Amino acid sequence: MSNKEITVKGLNVKYKKVDQSDYISLTDIAKFKNPTDPRFTVYTWLRSKETLRFLAVWEELNNPDFNRVEFDTVTKDAGTNAFMITPSQWIQKLNGIGLTVSAGKYNSGIYAHQDIAFEFASWVSAEFKLYLIKEFQRLKISEQKELEWTSKRELAKVNYRIHTDAIKENIVPTLTEEQLKYVYADEADLLNVALFGKTAGEWRKENPTLKGNIRDYATVEQLLVIANMESYNAILIEQGVSQAERLQRLNDMARSQLRVLQQIDTSRLLDFGDKKN
Repeated sequence: MSNKEITVKGLNVKYKKVDQSDYISLTDIAKFKNPTDPRFTVYTWLRSKETLRFLAVWEELNNPDFNRVEFDTVTKDAGTNAFMITPSQWIQKLNGIGLTVSAGKYNSGIYAHQDIAFEFASWVSAEFKLYLIKEFQRLKISEQKELEWTSKRELAKVNYRIHTDAIKENIVPTLTEEQLKYVYADEADLLNVALFGKTAGEWRKENPTLKGNIRDYATVEQLLVIANMESYNAILIEQGVSQAERLQRLNDMARSQLRVLQQIDTSRLLDFGDKKN
């Protein structure tokens, strides 16, 4: 996964995913204290006994392969002027996973799991750490909202497949492929009219400068409703209900569900589903 950036106190701080965890660039954080040679700041931090104790505890909590015996040997001289351990040595000699080193023109640097990165930021500057945490939390909230919207959009797509399969099997089993395409569009617009009050074509004429389609600009609540409408419409199709009656039922359903959804916090629905799993 390519790196992303957040801006903290005027500094661009990169972060990336490593095995589903967020790793933040210590090199970028160190620039707040030493913009010309940030690696020296990281190496100085790693010489501290307190830093090494913190890293060892983190590894023991999160890494079953951490080499604790070798840690005691490698760090026995920690705190002396001659002692030095680099991030690469931490990884290679101790099987450490809390630190990682990246090479490349744009992604090079020393990265650390967010727990460790926040600890390092505190050592660099308490003020910088607070701003870093605040900005990172803002980023996570933004990513969660994007994930929530994408999840609802994908749910709508799955239900659309169920919906079109029902049309093919129950409305027009003897039509040609060209006719089938037309009926698919017709049934999709049935839902659009029931929920949005207009067809996809009418929306495009009203919004010639916008890319995508009418559902790409739907709210989370509308996406939830249209997913339910597609499933319900598939059932009505199988029951042989006429299109005119289905339009009326779907419109009633859309208005009723939107009223309910607008009274609750839909952002909690995805969280609730995650907790159940």
